[in-house]
Amino acid sequence: MFISRGENVYPAEVENFLYDLPDVAEAAVIGVPDTRWGEVGLAVVVPRSGNKIDPERLRAACRAQLAGYKVPQHVRIVDSLPRTPSGKIEKHKLRDQFAAVMKEPCVDRHR
Repeated sequence: MFISRGENVYPAEVENFLYDLPDVAEAAVIGVPDTRWGEVGLAVVVPRSGNKIDPERLRAACRAQLAGYKVPQHVRIVDSLPRTPSGKIEKHKLRDQFAAVMKEPCVDRHR
């Protein structure tokens, strides 16, 4: 859980929504520091094979179905997510990898 705009955001809820999108193979949502809101969401997404994900369209889909404070402010498209040997996503590695995200534009493509 992270707190954005004074509200509790449960990443699993946002991830479940993202997994329902046809172009998304895998997704992880983490909270990253934000000077205005304390923390905001960062969605790290792996596209399904042969598909491309437009970060703006992904955020628009989230805005249509989720409360505003739950919509990820940042979207990163990656080839794979870091996992433990048992298959669990290593979110601490994602936090380390994208720590500087608050200094970048809200939505972009990182590869």
